[in-house]
Amino acid sequence: MDFSLNEEQQMLQDSVSKYVAQDYDFETRKAIVADSEGYSKTHWQNFAELGWLTVPFLEEDGGFGDRAVDLTVMMQEFGKAIVVEPYIASLVMAGGAVSAAGNAAQKEAILGALMEGSLQMALAFAEPDSRYRLNHVATTATQSDSSYIINGQKSVVLNGGAAQQLVVVVRTSGEVADKSGISLLLVDANSKGVRKAAYRTVDGFNAAEFYFDNVEVSETNLLGTEGESLAVLERVIDRATLAVCAEAVGAMQVLLNKTVEYTKTRAQFGVPISSFQALQHRMADMYIEYELSQSILLMAAMKVDAADGYDPRAISAAKSRIGKAARLIGQEAVQLHGGVGVTDELDVGHYFKRLTAIQFLFGSTDHHTRRFQQI
Repeated sequence: MDFSLNEEQQMLQDSVSKYVAQDYDFETRKAIVADSEGYSKTHWQNFAELGWLTVPFLEEDGGFGDRAVDLTVMMQEFGKAIVVEPYIASLVMAGGAVSAAGNAAQKEAILGALMEGSLQMALAFAEPDSRYRLNHVATTATQSDSSYIINGQKSVVLNGGAAQQLVVVVRTSGEVADKSGISLLLVDANSKGVRKAAYRTVDGFNAAEFYFDNVEVSETNLLGTEGESLAVLERVIDRATLAVCAEAVGAMQVLLNKTVEYTKTRAQFGVPISSFQALQHRMADMYIEYELSQSILLMAAMKVDAADGYDPRAISAAKSRIGKAARLIGQEAVQLHGGVGVTDELDVGHYFKRLTAIQFLFGSTDHHTRRFQQI
């Protein structure tokens, strides 16, 4: 089996790698995180001009091809710079839902704007009591004439602070935990009855709580078939899971390299601490975990592409393995750097925060381990 990147993928990797190295250093990231927008509009427009915003979309929709390997190649490079722009939230999740369930008119109106960088979106799917159960939907949408009336709350909506338009997961029929009766509705974030509480997450990204109080939207805002959207949601969240796995692998590579380099320069008892055998063993463990993560990420991406874009067992295997590695590498990097490893002035602590958050995004390590066993 050929594990090498093809020419297009190599060009994509080189393009992203060069950009983040030259234009997205740690000080730049800190300034973006401190800004009220939650992301850089300048960088986002640059991403659009470079064609990166087309990667998660099909060629027939004007995209690059929506291949899992392409996505992981790019997200690994983003992970190396812990890029905070809402690529996963706006494109992979919300855009992915429109791509998977939208009709021709909806796709034409939305996907082009997403790929040119003029539209920010978010997928509002999680709720205060839902945990990782995608079928646990208490937010209701009741049909009234030619409209839907939405009531409920959505939690930790990634990119919610910047999103102009939402894809809201609602229940149009059935009980809270039923697998049927789940629908997707497009909602303008500034609609009457929508209340938003935006905040910064621990890893520097933006999110929001949304409250819907008799929010009225046209029935033309329905994505796909009413009551049959759970399968679409599962597919979209799995693709987002693969993307954050790739981001984690990129971040782990940087932490490993930074830790090895630091131990070569940090001296104790007149010698570099890298000469201590106990620390060498710990860094060897970090290296092994990184290599295992890189391998299972590649396996998952190739399996997803071979299975027409959806292989939940491969995704859960990757998330479980990479989650364990992220915890070990993140904690060891901080400990081997000592007290400076948790300061805001050093980037190591920021990588650690992002890796910690990724461990629980779209299902914890334990959740995906159980899911792998059950599939």
